Amino acid sequence: MKERQLSATGPATPAAVWEAYADLDRWATWAPQISGVRAAGRRLVPGLTGTVLVRGGARVRFRVTDVDPVGHSWSWTVRLGPVRMHLHHEVSPHPRGSWTGLRMRGAWPVVTAYAPLAQLALHRLVRVES
Repeated sequence: MKERQLSATGPATPAAVWEAYADLDRWATWAPQISGVRAAGRRLVPGLTGTVLVRGGARVRFRVTDVDPVGHSWSWTVRLGPVRMHLHHEVSPHPRGSWTGLRMRGAWPVVTAYAPLAQLALHRLVRVES
């Protein structure tokens, strides 16, 4: 298992960044690899399961494992076939607006391959409008 941490800072407020995370319908607006999300609910809550539709046709199943709306953090486990990855997201204030961090844990090739897409998404996320 490999763990990797990424982060980005930008002008969006922490509340705006958190809302872009919490609202599943907004994921495709800041994560260019995502074309949509299918789930029973449209907000992050512990235990929520669903499928992320990835551009190019892949369907990645997920389960939200933890959500702290006050502390602006959440975690989930994603699975594509036998491959699993655990991701933990955080948002906090920063002098430039907000900081968001992502800690990924999974098989080395998967974490390494996903990191550039995740970094791009984080940079877009800290620039969302409320």
